[in-house]
Amino acid sequence: MADAAHILIVDDNAEMRDLLGRTLRREGYRVSAAGDGKGMRAAIADERIDLVLLDLMLPGEDGLTLCRDLRATSTLPVIMLTAKGEELDRVLGLKMGADDYIPKPFSTLELLARIEAVLRRAKGSGASPAAEAPRRVRFAGWVLDIDRRELLSTEGTVVPLSSGEFSLLQVLVERPRRVLSREQLLDLARGRSAVAFDRSIDTQVSRLRRKIEVDAKTPELIKTVWGGGYMLAADVSPA
Repeated sequence: MADAAHILIVDDNAEMRDLLGRTLRREGYRVSAAGDGKGMRAAIADERIDLVLLDLMLPGEDGLTLCRDLRATSTLPVIMLTAKGEELDRVLGLKMGADDYIPKPFSTLELLARIEAVLRRAKGSGASPAAEAPRRVRFAGWVLDIDRRELLSTEGTVVPLSSGEFSLLQVLVERPRRVLSREQLLDLARGRSAVAFDRSIDTQVSRLRRKIEVDAKTPELIKTVWGGGYMLAADVSPA
């Protein structure tokens, strides 16, 4: 079992999670389960996951959003599960980066065959299924090295960041041009680091702005969206 593929089931239906979990364990897979996006991120942060079975209809962030966010930072294989079988939903799922798509209800044999096929393709691609996407990203001339936990300025010098500042910046660069509430930022940043914030998100943002903005009083990179939260107003690309 130590070498068995580890599958994460993300579905808000507890009966479906239990059913799929029992089926996959009988086939020799390791299984973890989550009921929403927050649980999915926690499981991926804590475990080495080889494939995600992701339901489309979830409370809060839906499966399409979670798939898009996951694909922005990882090559982790995703099979989307949904009660909807319309062509538009299938196409949207694939466009968001899903590796396959299975409408409910589905047969156990079909599910197992698709899981095996996706895992086989991931293995044959030359990368491990859970391999990460490029771990150095560039935004507005800055470079964030996620593995080394370093921020490089436009001149190539290292800019010191606290654990909280780095986690917050990582969350923002992984979701560029997307408004994130203070609650979302706190949850996502804590999932990236075991170090809990000792100050508010607003304080962390202010500190980060003083380090990366030309003028922290009139920020151009980390924008405040009144009534919404904060947004990284820059394009992000692999460095």
